[in-house]
Amino acid sequence: MNYNRLTRAIRSTLTGTVGLGIGLTAVMTHADSASSQPKVERITVTGSSIKGVAAQSASPITIVKTEELAKEGITTAEEALSSISANQSNRSSGSSVGSPGGALSQANLRGLGANKTLVLLNGRRLASTPFDASAVDLSTIPLALIDRIEILKDGASAIYGTDAIGGVINFITKKQYQGGGISAEGLYPKDGGGVGQQYTLFGGYGSLDDQGFNVYGAATYDKQDSVLASQRSTSSRGGVIPELGLNRTSSGSFPANIAGLGNPYANLGCGNTSKNAAAGGYCRYNSQADIGIVPQTENFSFLGKGTLKLTDNFNAIGEYLHAESKLTSLIAPDVFLGQGSDYYIPSTSPYYPGKGITPALSGANGQPLGLNLRSQGGNRLTESTMKSDRILLGLEGSAANWDITTGVSYAKSTGETALTGGYIDNDLVRTNLANGTLNPFGASANSGIWNSMQIDGVSQKAQLESTSFDFTASRPIYTLPAGDVGFAIGTNFRYDKWSQSQNPYVNSRAQSAAIDPTTKDSSGSRNLKALFTEFQVPIFKTLNAQIAARYDDYNDFGSTFNPKIALRWQPAKQLMFRTSYSTGFRAPTLYEMHNQTTKTNTAANWNDPVLCKGGTPSNGGNAARDCNAQFYSQNGGNTNLQPEKSNTFTFGVVYEPVKNVVLSADYFNIEVKNQVGQISESAIFTDPTKYADKYIRNADGSLNYINQNLQNLGNTKTSGIDLGLQWRSPMTQYGRLGLSVDGTYINNYKFQTEKNGAWENAVGKYNSDLGLGYAAGTVVTRWKHNANVNWNYDAWNLNLQQTFFKGYLDQNASGQNHRVSDYTLYNLSGTYTGFKGTEITLGIKNLLDTKPPASNVVDNFQMGYDPRYSDIMGRTYFGRVTYKF
Repeated sequence: MNYNRLTRAIRSTLTGTVGLGIGLTAVMTHADSASSQPKVERITVTGSSIKGVAAQSASPITIVKTEELAKEGITTAEEALSSISANQSNRSSGSSVGSPGGALSQANLRGLGANKTLVLLNGRRLASTPFDASAVDLSTIPLALIDRIEILKDGASAIYGTDAIGGVINFITKKQYQGGGISAEGLYPKDGGGVGQQYTLFGGYGSLDDQGFNVYGAATYDKQDSVLASQRSTSSRGGVIPELGLNRTSSGSFPANIAGLGNPYANLGCGNTSKNAAAGGYCRYNSQADIGIVPQTENFSFLGKGTLKLTDNFNAIGEYLHAESKLTSLIAPDVFLGQGSDYYIPSTSPYYPGKGITPALSGANGQPLGLNLRSQGGNRLTESTMKSDRILLGLEGSAANWDITTGVSYAKSTGETALTGGYIDNDLVRTNLANGTLNPFGASANSGIWNSMQIDGVSQKAQLESTSFDFTASRPIYTLPAGDVGFAIGTNFRYDKWSQSQNPYVNSRAQSAAIDPTTKDSSGSRNLKALFTEFQVPIFKTLNAQIAARYDDYNDFGSTFNPKIALRWQPAKQLMFRTSYSTGFRAPTLYEMHNQTTKTNTAANWNDPVLCKGGTPSNGGNAARDCNAQFYSQNGGNTNLQPEKSNTFTFGVVYEPVKNVVLSADYFNIEVKNQVGQISESAIFTDPTKYADKYIRNADGSLNYINQNLQNLGNTKTSGIDLGLQWRSPMTQYGRLGLSVDGTYINNYKFQTEKNGAWENAVGKYNSDLGLGYAAGTVVTRWKHNANVNWNYDAWNLNLQQTFFKGYLDQNASGQNHRVSDYTLYNLSGTYTGFKGTEITLGIKNLLDTKPPASNVVDNFQMGYDPRYSDIMGRTYFGRVTYKF
């Protein structure tokens, strides 16, 4: 047995060549070529400020090569990270349906929230989304000319500062690129809708060794069509799914309901449409069957990099990243409910019940009638546009035995939300009801009246800017019997500025835009100064230590100090242990502290716990207003927020029992204190006694809104284990076979919804209280894994993936006892490279056409399933052609 080869393979594994079916390839390729003794390059490893050999890392890191991802049909950062088992859930574009702010495709390591996963490009920060300001939108990161993705599954605030509690995701570009190429991809779901296309043009010129420079760039354009609820059997019934206990319909219907009396058409078919159903003398509209469950998205990105060799020891580097995305969300037609400002039909209207056009209704005795009315102006369309830019000028090299890295960067992200169709001017509705020109029960004499009342325009804007300077110097400072002691010291200065504004003209006339028109523009800024240091200490030949510490000083809430210590012990050539302990923090973002207050309809329908207790009007309650209704929810920032703080402990082992088989196990234990989040609407309505202070009422006692402003909640504790298995066969006349499994088991996940409150278990069930910065709850699944079988022969590559997600106890907001079943997906792809300069990939995603597991979750606009944990697209065919020259 070649023990040197085994040792090198193990060391490669320790630095992250684990997972997604490509880790083993990287491990074994490294091992097979090791006998030639190539020059070992000192590089910067994610999670350390000291350049060195990657095998020296004591932290669990997964390395994903993007060229292998392309063979699996994965061409976006969101797809690449969704298969990482440590990534408990992804917030995808589908999560944006029905909520302002646009596309938010985010990673969420350890299930602690996307705002506690730090995303970097070449070790430096990117601009967060402007409407959230706490996490990077993955759709802004193009994978073209990205060499690899490094996922550090360990706390790293001692190295990077804020946000690195759950882990770090670092996108690493190619060092240089020569030549050019173009690629095109098509995506075609079997059931219609969701057709996608992507085009990439890339190229580079120059050699650092021969010409002293290299420049390259890549531009990518992609677009995906929307999917309507009616196009998928899972969602086609909208909010009426009896076997799940769902009957989520709206009192805002057409023909309109009359508050306190009923509907004149309730006994006549409610307008003869399948979207309406009569219930208790009223008509109820199934709004969730009339939405787009997947929005239309359109993205463009450009990534460019230039490197100039100044001397034999120093390079000047420039990077530019530009990305823009447009998301078009489609929801049910506009609604006008009797909350705050009522909508009335007077007795003088020709459409008043009993006057010859509209059927008579008992109780309509000439008094004005309050209405709950649904627009006939078509579905509401909201267009959210995001733009992101980052420019970096840096210097890298060595002087006097010091490795030096420094740079200045400027990042900016802007966003705006515009109403582009179906939104109706509320004032015109009131006017046309009052003057008798609008029929709220059927066709008006003026057939174009609904279209004439439409209003469009920009509803809100936001902008985030960040200017940063960093400097790091590292070198060996002392030689011990076991080797050199590495030392690094560095500093970072950053200035952030955030602002948000809304258009009062549009928002005052389009009440359902969910923006309070009386809210003033909001803004905030902060300065950060940081100093950090790190030591790499070879205690013995088999035992190395990493000691790091960082001090951060924020001008708006104070300072924080965070240390880290990690050990790596290799007692035998086939066995290695690693462990670490660190503290971390997350500063409340400028958005979280200064976000303007807004009001929007709740995602689900609820009963007022006072005026409609148990679903029956009481104490002067009104069924149409107070029962099974969407109420207003107030959301906003909080300038009194304090930082979240964390403690993280990890322990892992990597073992190679026989040649080409690598096993790994890494235990993690994390506690987060003072977590920032929202009390979910489900929690507020389910326990009105506990959250009595969240109910804000009008003078007449009716519910004005529930208060869901951000606040510091209690603590969160989680622990579990990452497991990895990798095997690769020798090369034979039939090719080479590889197998990998990357899984995460969550042993414990407990949280407090308030300071010093009771601990609640979150594993294996939906948690409405666990908002993690969003209004909706979340799921912490017990087990998730990704398995991959890969076969290579000559110019052929075949890949089969299995993704498994353990089922969980459903939300059961209405007292059901439903469990969401286990969920397994298979993807199959094949690649052929036998044509000169050409690579062809064909494949099928969701090979078995597995439908999303049924769910009665009501925190999302989509009903019948949860879009964050399942694939609504169904079986999807894809093809990709890349030509390089």
